[in-house]
Amino acid sequence: MAKNSVAGLLTSVDDLFSTQESRDEAKLERVINLPPGEISDFPNHPFKVRMDEEMQQMAESVKEHGVLVPALVREKPGGGYEMVAGHRRKRAAELAELPEIPCIVRNLTDDEAIIVMVDSNLQREKILPSEKAFAYKMKLDAMNRQGKRLDLTCAPVGHKSRDILAEQSGDSKSQIQRYIRLTYLLPEILDMVDDGKIALRPAVELSYLAEQEQHFLLDTMFSEDCTPSHAQAVSYTHLRAHETGAYL
Repeated sequence: MAKNSVAGLLTSVDDLFSTQESRDEAKLERVINLPPGEISDFPNHPFKVRMDEEMQQMAESVKEHGVLVPALVREKPGGGYEMVAGHRRKRAAELAELPEIPCIVRNLTDDEAIIVMVDSNLQREKILPSEKAFAYKMKLDAMNRQGKRLDLTCAPVGHKSRDILAEQSGDSKSQIQRYIRLTYLLPEILDMVDDGKIALRPAVELSYLAEQEQHFLLDTMFSEDCTPSHAQAVSYTHLRAHETGAYL
């Protein structure tokens, strides 16, 4: 009986360590080559892949030298791979008709993937206001969800997340909040912000308007061929708030 008990104990210990070993192995990163067409884009990816001159130059470089920096992907629960960082490299490879690109496969949760995706793209030199707006919102939401799971105190998680995001991004908390407000704009008005037709501050004021009021304002801007200044946006928004009873 004693021998059987010891043998059973050793078997259990072996199972325990083998399970841990398999878990550790699953977390290890590996580099593999994947066809670009088999990598799906990140859901609601906020950064645009523009077909501009810079992309054409990138495609020519990739065609001559290949993709020198591996993209970052993660495995999808239902099979296949999802791009986390490297959408522009993937598109350049498609234009260059490369059969495969090197990819780092990393085990990431949804929130971890969002944070990595946003951080890797915020390093770009040219970022549109709309890209920052949705990127900041996605990352802040992910950080808040992580904080709620990890923080066992009663401290306000959202405030701590905004502090951390401000430190990491270089934008102040108030500036980050301004960008996030842009996500409440109609796509047509947000396009005008990206095109430089409406500045950030007046756009933020307009974001407090209801959707129907934004449509009315958009029609007015098109018919009059003009856009509001910051002072005009503040005045108009407060006027509409008083008329509707929705005081700001």
